[in-house]
Amino acid sequence: MSILLIGKDGQVGWQLQRSLAPHGEVIACGRSECDLTDLDRLRSLVRQLKPAVIVNASAYTAVDRAESEAELVMRINGEAPGVLAEEVARLGALLIHYSTDYVYDGCKTEPYLESDPTNPQSVYGRTKLAGEDAIRASGAKSVIFRTSWVFGARGGNFVKTILRLAREKETLNVVTDQIGSPTPAAMIATVTGVALALLRQGQAMNREEQRLYHLCCGRPVSWHEFACTIVERARAVPGFDLRLKPAAIIGIPGSEYPTAAVRPANSRLDCTRLECDFGLQMPDWEPYLARMLQLLSLKQNGY
Repeated sequence: MSILLIGKDGQVGWQLQRSLAPHGEVIACGRSECDLTDLDRLRSLVRQLKPAVIVNASAYTAVDRAESEAELVMRINGEAPGVLAEEVARLGALLIHYSTDYVYDGCKTEPYLESDPTNPQSVYGRTKLAGEDAIRASGAKSVIFRTSWVFGARGGNFVKTILRLAREKETLNVVTDQIGSPTPAAMIATVTGVALALLRQGQAMNREEQRLYHLCCGRPVSWHEFACTIVERARAVPGFDLRLKPAAIIGIPGSEYPTAAVRPANSRLDCTRLECDFGLQMPDWEPYLARMLQLLSLKQNGY
């Protein structure tokens, strides 16, 4: 079985190269081989390769910059997934795609279910929802995973930002009233591999079946709590020279930290459907954070 992985150099894509390998021949493409802004080239690539599975781990994820580049973001996040889905439907293949908690407005007080109404408040959220809608409209066999607060040793993310600021600053303000589940890229990739294996072995999907799942870790926190944990954990790892102490991280409301894009106050996602369908239990994110910090420490010290 051939698997076309798009976005091999991103946080999730980097991890997927390993988790998909046991399931077939993985053709991994980065931006140079597969530019999602060139829809004709994208369509041509799929027709040339004729994969049995396409895993799209590529997206425009600069949430604030997206507010000033709406057309470009829609091309990458909205239109390109639709092209992939059309080609998947033509081939009778399977598309695995990743979406986001930003499709919700964050006003619900409980964790979001897949069946809850969407109401994105940012260009990023609207374009990611447009990508979902295009996939569904194609009739392609597909699995969409909505995830949140992704972090990993590769690429830019909140963990790396906090570590950088902790080296530079002795105090730091971090938002307390936005809640979500930090989700390691490695876990997303592992779950994707498990789901693909089960779908192939015992839970084969109908030709036009489409599935939507929430995929995130099991313990939600605020950005402030997450930042405190990052600094506390990093200070215990040899090699991190941090000026900032957890007690000096000050919690502030989101209203005091204005951004170009509106973030959902509640990004908690209910993963019950995923857990039931695939016999999984979503793990805590903190052990993944500890492993990431150990890896960064080793790299920082030349190992």
